[in-house]
Amino acid sequence: MKSLLIVESPTKVKTLSKFLGKEFVIKASVGHVKDLPKRELGVDIEDNFRPTYVVIDGKDKILRELKRAARDADRVFLAPDPDREGEAIAWHIAEELDGDSDKILRVEFNEITERAVKEALKNPRRLNPDLFNAQQARRILDRLVGYKLSPLLWRKVRRGLSAGRVQSVALRLVVDREREIEAFRPVEYWSITATLEGGEPPRFDAKLHQLDGKKAEIGNEAEAKRIVDEVDGRPFIVKRVEKKRKTRSPSPPFITSTLQQEAARKLRFTAKRTMLIAQQLYEGVELGDEGSVGLITYMRTDSVRVAVEAQDEAREYIREAYGEQYIPPKPPVYKSKKTAQEAHEAIRPTSVFRTPDRVKGFLSRDQYRLYTLIWNRFIASQMRPAQLEQTTVDIEAGRCLFRATGTVVRFPGFMSLYTEGVDDATEEGEKKLPSLKEGDSLRVLSIVPRQHFTQPPPRYTEATLVKELEARGIGRPSTYATILSTIQERKYVEKVDGRFRPTELGVLVNDLLVQRFSDIMDYNFTARMEDNLDKVEAGKFRWVDVVMDFYRPFDKDLTEAMESLGRIKPADIPTDEVCERCGRPMVIKWGKHGRFIACSGFPKCRNRRPLRNEEAEVEAQETDEVCEKCGSRMVLKKGRFGRFLSCSRYPECKNTKPYGLGIKCPEDDGEIVERRTKKGRVFYSCSNYPACKFATWYRPVPRNCPRCIDGVLAEKRTKKEEVYVCLKKGCGYKEQIPAHVEEAGARG
Repeated sequence: MKSLLIVESPTKVKTLSKFLGKEFVIKASVGHVKDLPKRELGVDIEDNFRPTYVVIDGKDKILRELKRAARDADRVFLAPDPDREGEAIAWHIAEELDGDSDKILRVEFNEITERAVKEALKNPRRLNPDLFNAQQARRILDRLVGYKLSPLLWRKVRRGLSAGRVQSVALRLVVDREREIEAFRPVEYWSITATLEGGEPPRFDAKLHQLDGKKAEIGNEAEAKRIVDEVDGRPFIVKRVEKKRKTRSPSPPFITSTLQQEAARKLRFTAKRTMLIAQQLYEGVELGDEGSVGLITYMRTDSVRVAVEAQDEAREYIREAYGEQYIPPKPPVYKSKKTAQEAHEAIRPTSVFRTPDRVKGFLSRDQYRLYTLIWNRFIASQMRPAQLEQTTVDIEAGRCLFRATGTVVRFPGFMSLYTEGVDDATEEGEKKLPSLKEGDSLRVLSIVPRQHFTQPPPRYTEATLVKELEARGIGRPSTYATILSTIQERKYVEKVDGRFRPTELGVLVNDLLVQRFSDIMDYNFTARMEDNLDKVEAGKFRWVDVVMDFYRPFDKDLTEAMESLGRIKPADIPTDEVCERCGRPMVIKWGKHGRFIACSGFPKCRNRRPLRNEEAEVEAQETDEVCEKCGSRMVLKKGRFGRFLSCSRYPECKNTKPYGLGIKCPEDDGEIVERRTKKGRVFYSCSNYPACKFATWYRPVPRNCPRCIDGVLAEKRTKKEEVYVCLKKGCGYKEQIPAHVEEAGARG
């Protein structure tokens, strides 16, 4: 008899079939097969939070095929992904296949290669109830928050809203940062830079560093000019030259969070897109005669551990490609966080000899770019540190001390391949200084004062928000991408020039939750909950106790909020206009579809209308985008034909352009923008119109189609159905919009 191997993805079936041969029948569950029911809570709170799982719509046929194959197999190996979600999938499949059977076993492999898979099949284990219970606890917690909090938001704020346990805390980060920016008051300061020349080139810049032996702090223009006048004509004499050798070590190989951060910085990928492409590289890509090959190890990990065999292979490659001098005496060992799952490895190529150039012809552009990033980072992590020489020159001019610094790379080490945080095409060059010695007199070419202002903390990008979540212990590798996409889909935040800004609705919901549910919105409380789930996985805590400890105070706060809270909405904005029907002042109100203008005498007078262009200026929001005509900031406004970007110097500068959603057009490289017809109906089209004719009535969401990858999903809401549909021609993908969008990391 043959053995049955069950994996999650159909793509893995193709990859595994190549090297497991006829001894195995390989089937895919296509993610989860069971979950909590969609239209009801599905958790019996009175019976120790006992969950009721049901077969997911469309999975009946898959389960019948799995049962049929299991009956004919001598052994059944369950091989979903090696994490809590994968354990839950395996557990539910086992239940459907008669989970008590001794022939049902669990296997895990961190990479889809012949060696790793065959080794895993030699060492199967029983299903781990602690792993499953940790996932089950998270799922139940998120269901309780989603189904209990959402009705409160429906009643007190607006119908159709929903809340999530971890996403709400991420929203708070964005709102808190926005308030820091609003409260920030810039402080003026000045710098003074002297451009100097020694006895030989190059010329160089030195900045004022000290005044009378103390740190130079110049607060206004008059003070800066006095100092410039004071040093003008004075000799600039080299007082001290200090050279230091420094060692710069490479960064560890990627984990999930750092991969998302670097892909956002270097490739401009969203976290969602990064994980989607990484999943493809992990599951397998067709490499011509080689067949389908998994190119990277498992991409949901928080461990920087690397297998000894992979390090040996990397050292062999570095020796051949760069030379013996680039290999460290011992393979480097990187330290993971205390909470890391050390059973996993870091994200690395399954074989370093499959270089990016070798596989480029078989990959899409985005697959190639992400694989190159992963490959470069891993090889660099196994190379020698770089050796730098930093020179500091102090230059005296009266009571002023100017300082110049320069860095020369004496040995590039890992930097010859990769440097973190900057684009490979524009990496920082060496800042060189001429040969100088104490007592040298320098020629002054210019002395320039410059005005500066202290800057507020920047808004979060995808990269910095993931970094902040990780630093605070909020969420886990499998949840970061879901968190970021969910707060956007709910319209609690929007992206302006690639940075998150809370919407008016997001601020309203956040303030309500912070006021009434201080525990679940507390950063430390959320981090402790993650630690508790880790302890459930380790067998130290009972999952029921963890859920109970959370639910008791939450239920109390919820009951009090339901009873005491009235309807919540933003304050009306007064206008100078008078109602033509009753003579009362008109005000700008907040409603289901945003702001509108209405009579302040409502409900006695029901006069109302949409905002006109000039009235929409009340809502104008400054953005980070710069006007290409005059260099001023662009502001977001609402007009007759929807939202648009306008120069803040209007009417002096009348530059405007459509409001972009930050979503790539599925038909070309343009951005999808929001527009309105003459009758006021909103539609969405490509910014490259008329060259690109793409247009749709359905609102796009920041999610790529799971079927065709390049397609974009959009909300299609009719009386008959509420679904996400793919906007790419010929794809036809469709999925149900959940009644309550929760954090659960279901992949089915």
